[in-house]
Amino acid sequence: MYKMVAVDLDGTLLNQYGMVTQNTKDVIKKVIQKGTDIVIASGRPVDSIKEIANEIESKNYFIAGNGALIYDIQKDEIIYNKFLSKEKVLEIIGICEENSISYNVYTDQTILASSLKYNVLYYQKENLKKEESKQTKISIVENLYEYVKNINENRFLKITICDESKIVFNSIIRKLAQIKGIEVLDVSHMSRKTIKQGTEDVIIEYYYTEISLENVDKWNAIEYLAQKINIKKDEIIAIGDNINDKKMIENAGLGIAMQKCAPEVKKVAKFITTSNNEEGVAKALEKFI
Repeated sequence: MYKMVAVDLDGTLLNQYGMVTQNTKDVIKKVIQKGTDIVIASGRPVDSIKEIANEIESKNYFIAGNGALIYDIQKDEIIYNKFLSKEKVLEIIGICEENSISYNVYTDQTILASSLKYNVLYYQKENLKKEESKQTKISIVENLYEYVKNINENRFLKITICDESKIVFNSIIRKLAQIKGIEVLDVSHMSRKTIKQGTEDVIIEYYYTEISLENVDKWNAIEYLAQKINIKKDEIIAIGDNINDKKMIENAGLGIAMQKCAPEVKKVAKFITTSNNEEGVAKALEKFI
């Protein structure tokens, strides 16, 4: 019997509009009733995940910041963390500023950004459909370097870097690769997200990477949690769609990829389910649990 399902959010559990369908919620409820724990494993900050966990009635743990922390829902506290230091964050921000490339800084509670672009614009549009208590917190800051330098904050999960030009993007990746002690996510394809502008669907496309502390990933966090609650690797299902999900899909007892996933992820998956817009998570859970 599978005792844990680690499931990604964007492109996986959430459809293109950032929603969990009612049918998917119903299937998840049945899975939990059977005794299998549903653990969200996302790159998002704590509050954004907390509300979705509540929505699907996941009551024990979730993983935020691509494995930078594990949150105990019952105790309302962080039980595991691998945060970036402020010094490292400032070093990365300096490189981004020098090269005029868009970036966001994720703390455990909010996303720091200088403008509403790319992934932050998607989260902002998603927020418009939610009541205030359930929104992803976004803080627009004019001078991010000075802001980070002066705040009493050391819970930095990751930094996301985005650009529409592959040439500009690849140039910044080469420079970031020279920094020691960090993990630079190797994403070779464009991210594609859909937002609503009135009655029309608008596509946002951009190249991106995510930077975290060295050796931070979703699988390492899952392994820590599994040992804590005495679950074996073979008793874990991992479901995702992107490069930051590759390691957990590759190492879990059953790794499941979404139909519209990164090619590298599809290669390591044991099963391919339908897309996030076709309730692929629900169909996989119905099949295996």
